[in-house]
Amino acid sequence: MRPEIGTREPLAFTLFSPEHEGMTTAAPPGPTRAPAGPRHAPVWAAAFAGLAAGIVTVGVGALVAVVAGASTDPLVAVGSAFVDATPTWLKDFAASTFGTADKAVLMIGEVVVLAALAAAAGVLAARRWVWGAAVVVVLGLVAMAAALGRPDASWTAMVPSLAGTVAGLWTLKALVDRLPRGSGPGDAPWGDGRRGPGRSGRCGRARPAPVPAGGGRGDRARARRRRGRAGRGCRGPRRDRGAGHDPAPRARASPRGPVPAGVQVEGVGPWATPPDEFYRIDTALVVPQVDPTTWTLRVHGLVEQEVELTWDELLASDLVEAWVTLCCVSNPVGGDLVGNQKWLGLPVRELLARARPTGDADMVLSRSADGWTASTPLTALTDERDALLAVGMGGAPLPVEHGFPVRLVVPGLYGYVSATKWVTELEVTRFADATAYWTDRGWSPRGPVKTQSRIDVPRDGAQLDAGEVVVAGTAWAQHRGITRVQVQVDRGPWQDATLAESGGIDSWRQWSWRWTVDEPGRHELRVRAFDPDGPQTGAVADVVPDGATGYDFVQVSVG
Repeated sequence: MRPEIGTREPLAFTLFSPEHEGMTTAAPPGPTRAPAGPRHAPVWAAAFAGLAAGIVTVGVGALVAVVAGASTDPLVAVGSAFVDATPTWLKDFAASTFGTADKAVLMIGEVVVLAALAAAAGVLAARRWVWGAAVVVVLGLVAMAAALGRPDASWTAMVPSLAGTVAGLWTLKALVDRLPRGSGPGDAPWGDGRRGPGRSGRCGRARPAPVPAGGGRGDRARARRRRGRAGRGCRGPRRDRGAGHDPAPRARASPRGPVPAGVQVEGVGPWATPPDEFYRIDTALVVPQVDPTTWTLRVHGLVEQEVELTWDELLASDLVEAWVTLCCVSNPVGGDLVGNQKWLGLPVRELLARARPTGDADMVLSRSADGWTASTPLTALTDERDALLAVGMGGAPLPVEHGFPVRLVVPGLYGYVSATKWVTELEVTRFADATAYWTDRGWSPRGPVKTQSRIDVPRDGAQLDAGEVVVAGTAWAQHRGITRVQVQVDRGPWQDATLAESGGIDSWRQWSWRWTVDEPGRHELRVRAFDPDGPQTGAVADVVPDGATGYDFVQVSVG
């Protein structure tokens, strides 16, 4: 919605004559007619007119955004601005409460608020046109400011909202002019306590028209309910995965050995997370559509030689495949914002070796096509780990929602400091000189993944029969590896679980343990994992500022 409309005459209301009717000098004085006022349309009709105008406004804006770019869509622009301005505590609450459905919840909330404002604009316009028009114009200004405020915005970003605003104003005026008015002469206007002729003394006053949480038990319960469907709630429509640009045959090296089978226990997900079930947490309300034929990656900053990489050059490089588990820093203890998959890409260290970072550099600020940034320690991109400019996932090109054509994958770091999707720029710099999207909002600038484990089966609150029960789950310590997992019953001694096959130190590891239970009643199961440095901490910590800690546990009933 956009301003810059011409001035319009206020809606002309018909006024009734204030003189008395039906009075003669011979007749005794009777009741006088109430002073006449404007006749108003029914509130419900005015509200529907406003809703219809709102639909036209949003629809026209969305149609124009098809040409101007998806990020200029008024709904998307306002929603994105809201995401950027949302305080950390609210982001944490949304991530822990709604998980990967947080964007869907935001959009639904935005539509509900817009519908209420559109209905209010219709009611106000029915009373006085300028009041309703003012609501539309203010909303248009908000949408225009949001669109122009995006990192990739040009002056054309305002066009969809401007077009939508003009269309909405025209529609609102046309509909309000055609609304049915009051029931007849002599009816008092809204808010007038006087009676008109023919109304009994019981008629009173006419009523005016109504115009980035974490770690808590509730979070764990919600996370378990979401487990197995991570990422499905927030994805947009499936899009072209880049047909004609399949880079899979160009891999020079693949992970050694067969894909681990995992524990093969019902209720525990597969060792390799299917791409369409892989969690997605980012700030993009509309997935950026990047044309690979025009995509470039610029490496600059504290380097001896700037480097620019094209899509064709990237695909012509010697690419490698690696199994890497990615984890979101907003994942609560026992949560499901974590996934494991095989990635295909160019090691970032090879590209940085061409650029030759200077000795005082210690950070790489990566930038997305939509302006999002992440601060990654330079050492994590130049050591021997499989930090990749990834172009493939699960043996196919990247899905658009996971970063097509190119994204960063860095083992051992939470995604908010490493997993930049739709990446277009690597700026070699220093932590002392630059900050990134989430570090500006209070999160730790480095973000190493913490060793964690969870119980996938039995579920919290499960009713179990006495006898042998299989307890199983998943543990991860990216770039360190899981060496041991233990289970504890009712705060008793810790007992070793059986580890499934290892897929390498950068991927998670599944585990199982057989519990013989014959004592009825409620029992508590806890789990902890070990990396080469020892057991994970049992100290309970929130996700802010650098990831949750604590032991995952479930309570079950036997008998």
